[in-house]
Amino acid sequence: MKKKICIYCSSSDEVDLVYFQAAKELAALVAAENHTLVYGGASVGLMGEIAKTAHSFGGKVVGVIPKGIKNMGVAYEAADEFIVTKDLRERKSIMETFSDAFIALPGGFGTLEEMLEMITLKQLNFHNKPLVFLNINDFYKPLFDLFEHVYNSRFANSKCRNLYYIASDPKSAIKYIEDYIPEEISQKVFKF
Repeated sequence: MKKKICIYCSSSDEVDLVYFQAAKELAALVAAENHTLVYGGASVGLMGEIAKTAHSFGGKVVGVIPKGIKNMGVAYEAADEFIVTKDLRERKSIMETFSDAFIALPGGFGTLEEMLEMITLKQLNFHNKPLVFLNINDFYKPLFDLFEHVYNSRFANSKCRNLYYIASDPKSAIKYIEDYIPEEISQKVFKF
């Protein structure tokens, strides 16, 4: 079954080329498997790379961008579907509702905030969609170390590890999403 895959990632053009290469590979796989790319609508950084690459491989691209960011002149207007929102909150809501799965490429505060919100919403049973961290170049290792500290300090149940998947490469990220079978999320994640 073809999916609408939301990819959270950086708009920075200053990041290492290894992240651009991963973004290209991921976007090419999304397009090759006839999935739809849903992303933040920008034409710069990893965002621009995934949109342009998906298009170059014949994929469908849906951009969701806040009006204020669009007005900065960085929108990818060539998207097959382009949604302009009033703010970031509306953008996140539309992306969450519209998408079947979520992948976080390496990114900054926005990427982290978006993915952590999706984990929290899944923990609280507001959705049961696949969530994937694409851990290129061990980028997310410090975050996962923090997660372990949170589990060990009993601020979150260690069963919350099952709410997300850590992929080391784009192929395993897409395979996880394609093979994903939702599990019932019980209230046990709140009990220690």
